[in-house]
Amino acid sequence: MSTDTHYHRSPYGTVSLVPRSALAWVVLTSVTIMAVLVAVELANIAFFFEPYVMPDQQEVPLWTLQGILSDIDIATLSIVMFGSLLALLALGLPLVFVTGSLGVVFIYLVGDALMLNIIPSRIFPLMTNYQLSAIPLFIFMASMLERAGLIDEMFDVIYKWLGGFSGGLAAATIVASTILAAMVGVIGAAVVTMGLIALPAMLKRKYDPQIALGSIMAGGTLGILIPPSILAIIYAVVAQESVGELYLGSVIPGLLLSGLYIVYVTTRSALNPKLGPALPLAERVSFAQKLLLLRRMLAPVLLIVLVLGVIFSGAATPVEAAAIGSFGAMVVAGMHGRLSWVNVRDAAVSTMRASAMVLWIIFGATIFVGFYILQGGQAFVSEVIFGTGLDAYGVLLLMMLLLIFLGMFLDWVGILLLAVPIFIPIIQVLEFDGLLGLPGVDQEHTALWFGVLYLVNMQMSFLSPPFGYALFYMRGVAPKEISTAVIFRSALPFLALQAFGLTLCVLFPEIVLWLPRLAYG
Repeated sequence: MSTDTHYHRSPYGTVSLVPRSALAWVVLTSVTIMAVLVAVELANIAFFFEPYVMPDQQEVPLWTLQGILSDIDIATLSIVMFGSLLALLALGLPLVFVTGSLGVVFIYLVGDALMLNIIPSRIFPLMTNYQLSAIPLFIFMASMLERAGLIDEMFDVIYKWLGGFSGGLAAATIVASTILAAMVGVIGAAVVTMGLIALPAMLKRKYDPQIALGSIMAGGTLGILIPPSILAIIYAVVAQESVGELYLGSVIPGLLLSGLYIVYVTTRSALNPKLGPALPLAERVSFAQKLLLLRRMLAPVLLIVLVLGVIFSGAATPVEAAAIGSFGAMVVAGMHGRLSWVNVRDAAVSTMRASAMVLWIIFGATIFVGFYILQGGQAFVSEVIFGTGLDAYGVLLLMMLLLIFLGMFLDWVGILLLAVPIFIPIIQVLEFDGLLGLPGVDQEHTALWFGVLYLVNMQMSFLSPPFGYALFYMRGVAPKEISTAVIFRSALPFLALQAFGLTLCVLFPEIVLWLPRLAYG
């Protein structure tokens, strides 16, 4: 009989109604307390709140949490807000809901019900922002190209061109990833797709697993930097910069990093051919056959030139270019016999899911950060940073290290919307006069330069153990015999190359600024 009081029989079996562990009791107790608090607050608002009476004159017969933190200082508020954020993320709650929920809670605890009007005032400008329309269009373009079979054909062509050299397959993977980045603008798809295509080919030909894994992950992260990067669009909206200028500024750094990866894998394979064996003679093709294979590259190259060309030439805005790219991706899918109702439907569904995730993170984070800045958070962070006594480049280094640290726990959209709105005003007042006697950056272009540095930095966060996203994407497609430790170690040399590339962009700002100046003056 006592057993029946602890268990409930359902169609799915016997389910325990009593928590079995201390953690379960803590969760159950916390949820119960929160439910009671919310119920009381809703009762106050529904039955006793007077909309035209000032908050301090309201008569609330029930106890309330409204405004109980109104006297808290900004330093303590910073610790409580960001501590709560990290604690909830550590419990596994999704960022898409954590930031917005915490923002609403702290608005109510620090202010009052009327202060909740901050929420629509922060969200509505984003809902009507024209440039954000490019995000679902570029995601749809990527989804259609993925289903068109272009990636398989592109890798097949490139590896037959480069496979005859030591490390050629790894170099082909990086080249294919670079082209893929210029077509899709997202990271997860590139790492997973190249992992499914290139990794089995390299392991079959006895490539060193660390060379193979590292080249796929590093090449896949180029999608966050090389146009048409989705992250660059969001940064441009937050920093009020031109998307076209940011795209131009990221071209040379993206190609620079791609070149560094290729030099690394080919040099190591040349010094030790066992790390990256060349293709056997039987699998190689003649030069004439290689030229014929280039016809299969015509569609992706034309699509890249079309989309980026209209942006860089000023003939179309990024949103219009994204629409052209989406239509072009459907045409390419039709050319390859893949334009079916099922593929279009699947591409549209995946686009809606990805776009909804990105936009909800944007909405939640802008509420959280907007309230923090309104309470004096911007001035507090500036005071703390300038109080360290660091010069402009020391502050920049501190920000880069903080971004890498955040990248171990947050996704790229969350980092952008939580950190960049606070960092940009600080960066814009600093004077970067150059290091080691080299030219510096004028304040007019500081936000643009910092934006590209941020994009490079986000690549590092994707490869940073133990929580880099690219590492887990690779874990999902790598064979079981390859341990997680091997995946982590394979990222370290490429992480060092990214740090080197970031340093070059800091020392030589013209790597970032030359193309935008050439195009726009």
